[in-house]
Amino acid sequence: MTQPSATFTATDQPSSGAEQPPQHPPPAPPPPAPEPRPQASRPKGKRLLWFLVIPIVLACSALLAARARRASNQTVVATTKTLATQNVSVVHAALGSPVTDLTVPGTVQAFSESPVYARISGYLRAWNADIGARVGKGQLLAVVDAPEVDQELSRARAMLTQAQANLQLASVTATRYRDLIKSNSVSQQEVDNNNQNLNAQTANVQAASAEVRRLEQMQGFEKIYAPFDGVITARKTEVGDLINAGNSGVGAELFRISNIATMRVYVNVPEVYSEPMARGVKATMEIASLAGRQFTGTVARTSHAIGMSSRTMLTEVDVPNPKGELVPGGYAQVHFHLALKTVPLVLPGNTILFQAEGPQVSVVNSQNRVELRKVTLGRDFGNTIEILSGVTQPDAVIANPPDYLVDGMPVAVQTAQAAGK
Repeated sequence: MTQPSATFTATDQPSSGAEQPPQHPPPAPPPPAPEPRPQASRPKGKRLLWFLVIPIVLACSALLAARARRASNQTVVATTKTLATQNVSVVHAALGSPVTDLTVPGTVQAFSESPVYARISGYLRAWNADIGARVGKGQLLAVVDAPEVDQELSRARAMLTQAQANLQLASVTATRYRDLIKSNSVSQQEVDNNNQNLNAQTANVQAASAEVRRLEQMQGFEKIYAPFDGVITARKTEVGDLINAGNSGVGAELFRISNIATMRVYVNVPEVYSEPMARGVKATMEIASLAGRQFTGTVARTSHAIGMSSRTMLTEVDVPNPKGELVPGGYAQVHFHLALKTVPLVLPGNTILFQAEGPQVSVVNSQNRVELRKVTLGRDFGNTIEILSGVTQPDAVIANPPDYLVDGMPVAVQTAQAAGK
């Protein structure tokens, strides 16, 4: 605040010529009022203050909101992950049995079976064996009348006798001419002609003998014999029937004979069991017509090929049949006890997913995520099923997997147990 300065006017100065009367000093003026603060500086400071405070407040608010939003997002993510994680129970595959029992249907056939035909045409004179008759090898079954063959044989024998007579004459003549040439009674040409005639007559005798033997064999075919020991399972001729030679035409097959001392049982073994199926494997079988009876056989041979349509391997089991109880054409249930080279794994049946791509199982990997694996199934035991390939024993397989499981889906494992428990 400024102090007031003393002001003097011209009247206040004493004049130099006269003495002035004493003057009382004028009264002191009242102190001036305090000068007010300029009004413009106060609003300016307030505005500056607000410009500094408001951004700070906004920044703090934004920071707090961002932290709250981040915390909320983290909560949402954690909640989403918790809700998205499927709780599952897992099992581990157990080792199956090193041996397996296989039961397959089979067809019983005779060890050897053959139709019997006539080798010569004619009429059936008689038959000596009917169906069910047991016959031995070489036993007479039937006789065929073939008069044409009989007459041809008689003619051939007569021709042989004629050829032998001509040969005898040629031999005598040739000997005589060889003696006459020594005395030059005949020419060498005549000797040579008789020697050549002797050779020709010898050949004629040989030809006639061959024809006789051929017709004798043909005549022997008039009698029909059993080719091996067996049972007559079919007779398709009667006395007086016209018999055609060979295996063509009406009435060609006369009999059918089967050797039933040993029976062949043919079975189709599934591909998965083809490896342990080898020669010498024992088998037992049951026949529908002989309830309660069991017969034992041995694998004699296999086809060593898998059928393209059935995916099976044809296998032959030979079964002794000394009493003839087994008959050709029977139906059998054949049981094999096979030693497996690779022991299969066993899983509960509720672990299998049957998808369009085939049977699968859901496996939990080390990252607790789902892996869908294709598997090859073996025997189904009801509650459990054999797994031939696709999983290993340490794999954690999901029990009762839901259909919506996909590859890579996160899961939370609740329990772990063995498949066999």
